[in-house]
Amino acid sequence: MPTDRATVPRSHAPLRWPVEPAQGGWYTDAEAEAARVVMAESSDWRVGWKSAEYVAAFEEAFTAFTGARFAIAFNSGGTALEMLLHYLQLQPGDEVIVCAVNFVGPLIAVIGQGGRLVLAEPEPVTLNLDPADAERVITSRTRAILVTHWNGAVADIRPFLELADRHPNPVHGPPVVIVDAARACGGRTPVGAHVGAEGWATMFSFESKKLMTTYGQGGLITTNDQALAEQLHWLRTYGGTEHWGTNQMMTKAQAAVGLVQLSRLDEMNDARIQQAHRRNRSLADIDELTLPPTRHDRRHLYYRHSLLVPDAWAGEGRDELMDILAARHGLGSIISDRPPYLFHRLIRDHTAGQHCPLAESLTSRLLCPCLHPRMNPSDEAEITQVIRQATAHLARTRPTLRPRRG
Repeated sequence: MPTDRATVPRSHAPLRWPVEPAQGGWYTDAEAEAARVVMAESSDWRVGWKSAEYVAAFEEAFTAFTGARFAIAFNSGGTALEMLLHYLQLQPGDEVIVCAVNFVGPLIAVIGQGGRLVLAEPEPVTLNLDPADAERVITSRTRAILVTHWNGAVADIRPFLELADRHPNPVHGPPVVIVDAARACGGRTPVGAHVGAEGWATMFSFESKKLMTTYGQGGLITTNDQALAEQLHWLRTYGGTEHWGTNQMMTKAQAAVGLVQLSRLDEMNDARIQQAHRRNRSLADIDELTLPPTRHDRRHLYYRHSLLVPDAWAGEGRDELMDILAARHGLGSIISDRPPYLFHRLIRDHTAGQHCPLAESLTSRLLCPCLHPRMNPSDEAEITQVIRQATAHLARTRPTLRPRRG
């Protein structure tokens, strides 16, 4: 059975390499200069910190980068997704399909906006939402299909658009396809487009650990739907004079730094991909580990470096491997992401009676050792060596967990 843990035990401290990086990208003198300029000009009481001009420039740059018609920036990815769902005005019984392998945020957003959360299985290679299982659970009450580019492995959105067209809601028409790209900013789809141009709307997060960050928080939605874009503008700024809304604006400093981060995003992602590919090559001959897939038809960003241990090591064996890595070698790792109904009470209560056995099985084999593009070569070499040593030790000392050979 899956455990309730998400990382190594807290007693393993200090770690030489943390369970995950505290910042996904990195800053340069250009970000510091952008912040300095904003600070200097905003110190004038006539100017202050009103953010509209900088936010508009950031949004315009994002539309140019992704190819979407509209971009609407928010103070976080979580609030952006909540307002996107708020636009749908979900009624009791309206369903939103979400992959069971997921961060809690999208699931909580669906519940908070009044939707009925419907969980579906992942496909076993990328752990993205499986279109076939989404079709199994879709009904006439389905209002939306939420597709997460899990851990940077870009999903193919086209099957979900086709699925929505085949199963229209009798009142609202085809369910909308919402894309969660919190961990895939800068990715490319199988049709060669940047993530953000497909589906009804795409949510991005610029929280500290993400691939680019705007001072630790920030979010954005891209869409080609003009009515949605106009309403989102009202929703984030108290609704103007006619609508309901709240204050969810991105700050001036966030937008200024975001412009620089966006200009460097491909550079930072390229470094991350190269680091992940080096790790893949170093671990390729370890029979006990299944490495994250290398996708040649799209851009896998390796937000986390996801490893799977054999079925025979699921749960207990995986946990022991994480303990060995931490206690003996100082290498932290995280289980990203177990089905939230296994550990989150609200989600468990909301989805009572729903179980996703494949999601539970896959994530009981999952661990993600720390990876960051700024790790120096000696650190990366040592990390791959300790993963090799810990895996070999477990295979020797726990023969009942040894994987079966074909």
